Amino acid sequence: MELAINNGKKLSVSDAVFGREFSEDLVHQVVVAYRNAGRAGTKAQKTRSEVAGTTKKSKKQKGGGARHGALTAPIFVGGGVTFAAKPRSFEQKVNRKMYRAAMAAILSELNRQGRITVVEGFELDSPKTSGMVAKLKELNAGKRPLIVTEDATENLYLSARNLPYVEVRDVQGLDPVALVGADSVVMTADAVKKIEEWLA
Repeated sequence: MELAINNGKKLSVSDAVFGREFSEDLVHQVVVAYRNAGRAGTKAQKTRSEVAGTTKKSKKQKGGGARHGALTAPIFVGGGVTFAAKPRSFEQKVNRKMYRAAMAAILSELNRQGRITVVEGFELDSPKTSGMVAKLKELNAGKRPLIVTEDATENLYLSARNLPYVEVRDVQGLDPVALVGADSVVMTADAVKKIEEWLA
């Protein structure tokens, strides 16, 4: 199949990457797994055995009302937590084949919806926000554009830094969450070829 470049030329691409059938279940699984991998999972509380304090019996067994053992018990202020939360991993296993298939499915769906714009090159002479705004307006990129280049330059990153919802990625930093969250994806022809080599 072919993708139209904004200068009127055509770019021949693989059907396996940009013409794949969309699988909602697969894409959902990969997006959830990717987001879960970023979760810290560092919540931690102490059980009664971990709380600093004596475990000596606080008072006599009989004659003092309710019977109690150590003051580290969960019913006392400063005591342990009954079902204490512990650090955990939210990681979900997604093999390489599934991940690549999901990325291709997302790109294919974006292409079908006309949300991919291919440009010959996307460079700015200086790190100016106004230059980035003008370029995106010229391309009619929408409110949440994702700019993908083969090797994102410092000028591009700095120009987009002050613009909320505008993301700049190189091919190596491309991920399913960024693609799913973008209104439109602006790609350079070199980036398209590199993505094709990666996913084909």
